Amino acid sequence: MKRHLLLAIAIMTIATSMAQKRAFTIADLYRVQGVYGAVLSPDGKKIAYTSSKSDLKASKSSSTIYIMNADGTGAKAISTDGKSSGAVWGKDGKSLFFSSSLSGEQQIYKYDFAKQTAEKITDFALGVSDAVISPDNNLIAFTASVYPELGADGKANAEAIKKRSEGPVQAHIADALLYRHWTEYADDLYQHIMVYDISRKTYTDVTPGKFVSPVFMPGGGVGFNFSPDSRELCYVSNHTLHQEANTNCDLWTVPVTGGEALNITAENEAWDGSPVYSPDGRYIAYRMQTVPGYESDRFRLAIYDRQTKQKTVLTEDFDNWVDDYKWSKNSRTIYFLGEETGYQPLFKLDVKSHKITKVIADRAISAFDIDDAGTAYYTYSTTGKPTALYRQSTGKKQTEQQLTFLNKDLEAEVDIRPSETMWVTGADGDRVEVFIVKPHDFDQSKKYPLIINVHGGPQMQWMNSFRGDWQIYPGAGYIVAYPNPHGSTGYGQKFTRAISGNWGSKPYEDVMKVTDALASLAYVDSTRMGAMGWSYGGYFMNWLQGHTKRFKCLASMMGLYDLRSMWGSTEELWFPNFDLEGQPWNSDLYKKYSPSEYVRNFSTPALVITGEKDYRVPYTQSLQYFTTLQTLGIPSRLIVLKNDGHWPGNLKSMPLYYNAHLEWFHKYLGGAPAPWDSQKMVNNQQEY
Repeated sequence: MKRHLLLAIAIMTIATSMAQKRAFTIADLYRVQGVYGAVLSPDGKKIAYTSSKSDLKASKSSSTIYIMNADGTGAKAISTDGKSSGAVWGKDGKSLFFSSSLSGEQQIYKYDFAKQTAEKITDFALGVSDAVISPDNNLIAFTASVYPELGADGKANAEAIKKRSEGPVQAHIADALLYRHWTEYADDLYQHIMVYDISRKTYTDVTPGKFVSPVFMPGGGVGFNFSPDSRELCYVSNHTLHQEANTNCDLWTVPVTGGEALNITAENEAWDGSPVYSPDGRYIAYRMQTVPGYESDRFRLAIYDRQTKQKTVLTEDFDNWVDDYKWSKNSRTIYFLGEETGYQPLFKLDVKSHKITKVIADRAISAFDIDDAGTAYYTYSTTGKPTALYRQSTGKKQTEQQLTFLNKDLEAEVDIRPSETMWVTGADGDRVEVFIVKPHDFDQSKKYPLIINVHGGPQMQWMNSFRGDWQIYPGAGYIVAYPNPHGSTGYGQKFTRAISGNWGSKPYEDVMKVTDALASLAYVDSTRMGAMGWSYGGYFMNWLQGHTKRFKCLASMMGLYDLRSMWGSTEELWFPNFDLEGQPWNSDLYKKYSPSEYVRNFSTPALVITGEKDYRVPYTQSLQYFTTLQTLGIPSRLIVLKNDGHWPGNLKSMPLYYNAHLEWFHKYLGGAPAPWDSQKMVNNQQEY
């Protein structure tokens, strides 16, 4: 009896605590502080990491580098400019290299712990990006976009770029494809890797010519690395004629002093990248794919033996993507992150036996480091908890310890909602995972409006991780559900590959069955359901527009509308060429799966958001869609973000993105009203 009473009191206490918290708002999202880039000192006794925070009212963000003891005590900021990140320990642990834009362009600084001062090391006129410090600490490799004929002359390049931008004739000229990429026109500039000799104060362009090195990767990743003896550099580049239509990126090695580069993966016509040398110098580990032209083929982990020139795939039996990875110091083990059913766990791989062991499960880990004893230091978030830094042994005794508490006050004040998981049988009888976030002050006896969010990629996965969409809409009274239909990663490569050639079939069947399952829940108001999506998710909203009347409103962001015209205006042609099985004149899929072919069925009110500098899904796709909606008399609103590409700026544009959605959903689904007026936000008449 006493035990039951104590349990009841405990439950009431938790419920009271939750009730005292207020609902999450857009402004709260910009109070969340981030932690990333955590790296261990050479002796494993200290950690350096970067903390970031935002000021929504001032529309500014800042980042600061901290060091602390490995047990989480003694945290201390070593940068005060608010513009520092990318910490790298010196080889003796007595100094720390980092990047800062304090003097204007991004440069590399070196912090001396004895002197407690930072000295600027580089002074490259174009700025320093993606810096990598050589193991002997004598060299810095970085990237810069230059005119090939000017190479490593930073001042000459800067003057030439300025002269072109200020000239009386403003135009882009191209004689080949891939003349623009992501958000920028090439204009005869090529990204090259520069090596800076710290003692000699000299810059060397080690990747000359009209090639981009390393290749562009929207999600980031390792593009080049030094050998342990600091004499060689391995980097990723595509030297084929039609780079816009293939994924044949190769690994190249070159002396740090420059010279002839050697292609070490020439036999593989698919993607090779993310090179990391083993500490003993014997191997170069790298990620690879095997299907030419398919950007979403399974990423395998392989090694190149520098002595025998042999290559070995280590993760052939791992049926998901390998992401970030690190060597152990003895070169016998590789730790890696792999996508798996809404998480990104940490795995351990024995290089000799190829045995893979999961060492930290059920975590959406974003980055990690490992000490000599096998203790992992890693960052992750959950739907209901922002990112923090943790540590845990990868051995038998596993106790997770949280090391940073940057959002402690926010978490105590605001109701940050967790997610629940539901599985639904979808197309081909496959199970589809769905994450559900219930609204603030959720009452099981009430019915709530529902928003389904379909992810982009389309080959990616929603994870049990923190995201603004998962908090802002539940804070306004909505249930948010985000499924991982066919095409998602983390459920085996067959499941991922199933979307290629099937854009509007299997994923559509999945989402409709998910909608059925959600609509049958006692707390879901099936008469007030909306849907939203970004990129392929935006395409999917446009596809829903022509195929169902189940949703009271839709929100399409950076979405594809007319697949034939999209092919002729996007930049990375390998993507539609593979996923739509050819070009518009030789593949019927461009017609079959184009939302523009189903205009006669359009009727659902739609919010349309796009970026004017989006070259992946050109903003004209959204203009065509909006023009059609308006011509048909369908309620619709268009927002064109004039300075943004496929990913809107976090502080400049995302507040409008969230606010516009809340306005739209409030109008058609009846949740809480938006905090601001979007038109006044655009006119700069609204204070946050």
